[in-house]
Amino acid sequence: AKLRVSEPSNAYDFGQIINAVNANKDKVACADLLTITDPKMLPMLLSNKLEGETFSIFIQSLEYYVVGKDPGLAYQHLFYLSKAERFKVVLALLSKTEKEHVQQLFDLLAENQTHQYSLEDLESLKKVYEL
Repeated sequence: AKLRVSEPSNAYDFGQIINAVNANKDKVACADLLTITDPKMLPMLLSNKLEGETFSIFIQSLEYYVVGKDPGLAYQHLFYLSKAERFKVVLALLSKTEKEHVQQLFDLLAENQTHQYSLEDLESLKKVYEL
């Protein structure tokens, strides 16, 4: 059954959807969630709940399903994800494969660049992601 995703209004709702997404490894549902979620709200919605598993599925969903359609949105999500609590902790614990996914996402953002971000913006965000 396809996971139905509606816009989360608070951290609790968001957490419930994330748990379901992670349980099913459902990147399509995660992409749907990220498409309807205002990137600016990400740090508040994630609260102090950012985990490696969530970080990983966000990155892969952006890489596979969002960046091709809306690179500006993918960039915004990466930007605000880096403002989330526990971001540095999660980043420090990424596996080599997970780091490669982050690198691939940045490569796609560079290839699909829009007026919404400059290559300089991208370079400075890469530093935040320690790439």
